[in-house]
Amino acid sequence: MDLADIFTRADKPKTEKWQLGSLVRTELKDHSIVLFFCSDYRGAGGSAEVQDWNTVRDELYRLSALDWEVPLCDLGDLVSGNTPADTDYILQEIISTCRKRNCVPVTVGGANSQSYSLFSALAHCQESVNYTALDSRIRLAHNNEVLNDDNFLPRILSSEQISRGSYHHLAYQKHLTESDSVRLMKEVDLDVVRLAEMTGDPANVEPYFRHADLVTVNCDAVESFTGAFSINPQVNGLNRREICAYMKEAGMSEQLKAVGIFNFNTEQRRQLNHQLLAQMIWHLVEGIQIRKSHPRNRDYETFWIMVEDRELAFHRDVFTDLWYFGTDEEVDNCIPCSRQDFDLAKEGKLPPRLLRKLS
Repeated sequence: MDLADIFTRADKPKTEKWQLGSLVRTELKDHSIVLFFCSDYRGAGGSAEVQDWNTVRDELYRLSALDWEVPLCDLGDLVSGNTPADTDYILQEIISTCRKRNCVPVTVGGANSQSYSLFSALAHCQESVNYTALDSRIRLAHNNEVLNDDNFLPRILSSEQISRGSYHHLAYQKHLTESDSVRLMKEVDLDVVRLAEMTGDPANVEPYFRHADLVTVNCDAVESFTGAFSINPQVNGLNRREICAYMKEAGMSEQLKAVGIFNFNTEQRRQLNHQLLAQMIWHLVEGIQIRKSHPRNRDYETFWIMVEDRELAFHRDVFTDLWYFGTDEEVDNCIPCSRQDFDLAKEGKLPPRLLRKLS
């Protein structure tokens, strides 16, 4: 696939040397962060009309480039297919191309149902996919309709690439979600975390991002503080500081391969909304840059504790201060956890996510 045929190049705003725009290139380069924008909202009941992403770019490119070294590529605006299925196919091809060149693709805009396209592209080339989604709702509609925001998730969860504990649904709101959906997710040992559990210290939620291959963000999960931030605006949600903190955690995932930010309301022209989306992208890029700078060889401290009649092991990464749970000699095979999990275990309490490791 010739990328030039499926993208419209965007005008690059003038920036100074210290700003991010000075680092952005339009050609695909190996081991880079690849950014592109999508205007196909048909999966969310909208249209595929070309949207204006220049305001977001202006805000993003004028942010600081710090001392970043990982190349950043902006492919432009994706040309939507004749049908949503065509767009999904194009997205899968883009993700596959990026993976072959060891790039991290970041798609911005379009319907949340396009999460399925990103997942399918990764599932095609690896045996399992660790997937973390931020979404205000859990929708498990089973129907044979065209792929949309209501029915894409069951198709992902029924895939052979999703296993016990490999899907993490964050920031759902109880009053927006059918209780049976939450119960079903828990019964099959998939992680669901309420919005109320995510306010405050992001360190307790960070373990859900640490081994994520795929992270998707439905903008419905972000509160609309000035105009409608998403196409389905919510009065409650992650605030602007929290969502930026979680985007940074997503970027620091040790095996991140693709990111999607969906359902942004492009028709809302309030400057602050475009500024927030730009800063979400910036914090994601910052996380990737930090993760790339970490040393490959790690040293760990191991702590053994007794819970009832079981001897349990926790490991602390000396460099990052990140924690893991499990007795496997290879720490990468252990479950990411937090310092709080370790402290609770010392009191004889283990969260269900860690108890699964023992069953």
